[in-house]
Amino acid sequence: MRWITPHLKSSLLGLLSGGGATPAVNQTRTESIRQIMLNELGEFGEKHYPKIALRVRYAQDAQGLWYARGDVMAVLSAMQGETIARQKVGTITKMFDGLLPGSLGSRRSSLN
Repeated sequence: MRWITPHLKSSLLGLLSGGGATPAVNQTRTESIRQIMLNELGEFGEKHYPKIALRVRYAQDAQGLWYARGDVMAVLSAMQGETIARQKVGTITKMFDGLLPGSLGSRRSSLN
């Protein structure tokens, strides 16, 4: 009574797991996102907003970085203005594709 074929089962698990990349690839991508976020904060951001920089630096995984995006957006807005900050955080957001479960992905906004 195998009503779920192995192919269907693996397809469903692939959809639920957030992608088919290996843990090493996910770790590498997470570290590159972390580095980009820290580069965007720069020395000024790290000096004037140390808690945000520490939150990014010591985030455990991609989900931790995902939730730190709002704080990074606030810092970049204060430093460079909201328009530039939105562009930079938008670029960072695209880098999370395939790293997060589907429920954490960004949603369409009526503001765009």
